[in-house]
Amino acid sequence: MNDMRNGTKRLLELLWHDESPFGFHYTNEKPDGFGPKPGELFSREREAAGQIDWGKAFGNFSCIIGNIWLARKKGKAAWISHQECGCMGGGFYTGLYRPYLETNVHYVATGIVGTPMEGEHYLPSAEAMRAFMDACLPPPPTGKYGVFKPLDLFTDAAPPLVVIFFARPEVLTGLHSLAGYAAGHHQAVVSPFGSACSNMVAWPLAYQAKGIECAVLGGFDPSARKFLKADELTFAAPLSLYRKMLASLETSALTRHTWQGVTKKVARSKRAWGETA
Repeated sequence: MNDMRNGTKRLLELLWHDESPFGFHYTNEKPDGFGPKPGELFSREREAAGQIDWGKAFGNFSCIIGNIWLARKKGKAAWISHQECGCMGGGFYTGLYRPYLETNVHYVATGIVGTPMEGEHYLPSAEAMRAFMDACLPPPPTGKYGVFKPLDLFTDAAPPLVVIFFARPEVLTGLHSLAGYAAGHHQAVVSPFGSACSNMVAWPLAYQAKGIECAVLGGFDPSARKFLKADELTFAAPLSLYRKMLASLETSALTRHTWQGVTKKVARSKRAWGETA
């Protein structure tokens, strides 16, 4: 991990970015950090049997992006498990249970007729939602907990599966350019529909499982915007691509004169948001 730490430090310097990225992995050890309380267990069997108390489930709702927001502020971890889930979508998109729930299908689409669940109307039909969830299904988890934490907290024995940046458009310009240069093809960055957590975990890992190495731009989920800075988006790269990005730094556009012009806008953005002295 020392090479990755040194490479990440150099990348942040070139990007003029102050916040280190987070990583995501699975572990059987509950970390010190922020996560949901024990609550409803989400499963297709319990759903079909009418055993899920939806009032309790929504009453104990805990968004993983909200917990990541706290972890970012404190330099700690955010975590989620099947037993301590907090969100039926978050548990699925972090790979901790499958198959998805039909309630989630209708909730994100047009709601459930005859109930107060009016739906989020993010997709036009249950069929469209099922197609999305089938497409972004990540590989099975390799541990009880799905953990997001600062990259510096990872070890060689337990490296991250995905590396995630939180940044505004000027910095994302550099990451986008570097990903394409490192991957060597023009579809190295994609931005499919999804929740904020699906674009951090499910989509990068689902693409990788299909043999497609690409980073995923996210943070467009209206439900999660309150847990991101103004104008901030996410950029999530599988570890294999991130290593290539670090290896390509010194010959990439980030060390050329055009990028120096962009760094002036990075500085202006920081001043505009009161993030510099």
